Amino acid sequence: MIQQQLKLSWNIAMIQCDIHMGRPVDNRRIVEHWMEKALKAAVKPDLLVLPEMWNTGYALEHIHELADAEGRESREWISEFARNNGVHVVAGSIAERRGDEVYNTMRIFADSGEEIAAYSKIHLFRLMEEEKHLSSGQSVVTFELDGQILGASICYDIRFPELTRTLALMGAKVLFVPAAWPHPRLHHWRTLLTARAIENQMYVVACNRTGISGKDEFFGHSMIIDPWGEVLAEGGEEEGIVTGRIDLSLVDDVRSRIPVFEDRRANLYQI
Repeated sequence: MIQQQLKLSWNIAMIQCDIHMGRPVDNRRIVEHWMEKALKAAVKPDLLVLPEMWNTGYALEHIHELADAEGRESREWISEFARNNGVHVVAGSIAERRGDEVYNTMRIFADSGEEIAAYSKIHLFRLMEEEKHLSSGQSVVTFELDGQILGASICYDIRFPELTRTLALMGAKVLFVPAAWPHPRLHHWRTLLTARAIENQMYVVACNRTGISGKDEFFGHSMIIDPWGEVLAEGGEEEGIVTGRIDLSLVDDVRSRIPVFEDRRANLYQI
């Protein structure tokens, strides 16, 4: 493991793009185009974030054939991209086949190209029949970049406040949320993300896809929300790059002003 120096602020670029169902080669080309474009900005991002299931989309009927075996191709490509461009990458999530099972898995890469962590989605979304085709992850995951502890979640996970609170109690100061969140639940998206930020006094960085896939229309609105619940950046419904800057010293400041973690009565709560 590389020795990481504590860093307090990052410029973040979220890739809010359309994803073609069942076309991994085309999707990689699209994602690469937007990643390269993000790096050409006047202010280079320190960290790129991708959406959920960007390699295959929700082609669940054929997901076993389409999924990346052990995530190998995607991992090698993202690792090389991160290393060559000196940028951290929270690589959204991909359909990843391990043995006879397929997982919705998020992987994180440092700017050295080193893979830092992996998280497989714990809560599978029945409305899109994930549970019929995918296997559920079994671990809560934090990871460290630039000396900071960060938390991993994917889309539907934000409806489970226990997960985000657990990540916060493990020291996470930022919650990353790659997503494929469709209409008509834009109000839910904004409200849940804001609630997770306020109640856990942490940044939330949520990257949602755009476009139409089957009967689902995905609305984008990728967001960066600070620990006070203020929206620092929000995309529209079109493809594009959503950028913002976060200052992690604000997390400690907010947590000292309203000491909710110290005031918890964990012995009285029932899960």
